[in-house]
Amino acid sequence: MNILIFNSRISSLKFQLIDMPSEIVLAKGNIKKIGEPGSFMKYLQRDKDMVVIEEPVNNHNHALNLIIKTLLDPNLGVIKDLDEISVIGHRVVHGREFFKDPVIIDGKVIDAIKECIEIAPLHNSWNLEVIELCKKIIPDRPMVAVFDTAFHQTLQKHAHIYNIPYELYEKYKIRKYGFHGISHKYSFYRAMEILKRDPSEGKIITCHLSSKGSSVCAILNGKSMDTSMGFTPLAGLEMGTRVGTIDPSVILYIMRKEGMSIDDTKHFLNKRSGAVGLSGIGNNFRDIQVAAAKGNERAQLALDIFIFNIKRYISGYAGAIGGIDTLVFTGEVGEMSSFIRKEVIEGLEFIGIEIDDEKNKIIGQEIDISKEDTRVKILVIPTNEELMIARASHKLVKQRLKL
Repeated sequence: MNILIFNSRISSLKFQLIDMPSEIVLAKGNIKKIGEPGSFMKYLQRDKDMVVIEEPVNNHNHALNLIIKTLLDPNLGVIKDLDEISVIGHRVVHGREFFKDPVIIDGKVIDAIKECIEIAPLHNSWNLEVIELCKKIIPDRPMVAVFDTAFHQTLQKHAHIYNIPYELYEKYKIRKYGFHGISHKYSFYRAMEILKRDPSEGKIITCHLSSKGSSVCAILNGKSMDTSMGFTPLAGLEMGTRVGTIDPSVILYIMRKEGMSIDDTKHFLNKRSGAVGLSGIGNNFRDIQVAAAKGNERAQLALDIFIFNIKRYISGYAGAIGGIDTLVFTGEVGEMSSFIRKEVIEGLEFIGIEIDDEKNKIIGQEIDISKEDTRVKILVIPTNEELMIARASHKLVKQRLKL
């Protein structure tokens, strides 16, 4: 069964075509700068070298058609006919309390995704755009939605209810939802496979660190117990352009002083804050790390704040779930920055976390970077959200449609 997976954002569209249940990736790619000058697609066919296709891509409709054309191409393609695609799986960022598990997409699911757009406009609107396009371009295929928020639906009330009048939760469902759930879930289960442990046991903290967005998750006996993002992806750690957790009065103060509207403030918090606002350089932590090494004080400050807060979440979550036996780094920064991993772990020896400096020099691959005979295992695990979506889609479609 070939499952086509989409992970859509405002200016990019990632995809993988995966044969299930063998989990063989037949082709994958990412179209970047959609609607911008210099758009291009990186495309990798199984057992072949990556190619870059430079082509103006005006919108997601154009992007989806380019993907289909490439998958069918006599030289680059891996299928001869669209009928070889059995199922389409979609990453959807926000599912509120509507969805605790993957679902077959129907009219009611689409309506619920639409309802979530007001609190995740930068994500759900583009997730829905690609779902609607697939209905037109690749019709009559079962489609599955897998939600980033679903993994965190196991948070207990004391972990997800905010300190506001309770009737506002009852009326508007204002609460912590958490994000990156697909990545945290993949990292957790992969860690259990590597360590040959029972997924229903253990105290694991996963750190999804990326220039786009970062979050930390505490997992107890296979269930998410707390996570750093909140009602939206704005909360928690400092991110590339997002502010992270901040005293709400600061926002009100800046709005008044700068004469900012609600839309201005939303842009300010999502696009002008975090590492880009602190460093004045950009949102890429590699560039910030280079600048800091050359003595740029603002770049160093951005790094220091990022690292300090990751430490704070790890130590705090270890206390909240009664200890830690495994720490996982994933995401672009978690996988590729040995420097940030080492700085994060420095000072956490008191809870049994100790790093092997030589192993830590290895980047971009699965590896145990903990010292020998230490109580807490430290794993680097490249995330694979698309595989998690494929697994969920395969299982659900087989159960529901009896394929």
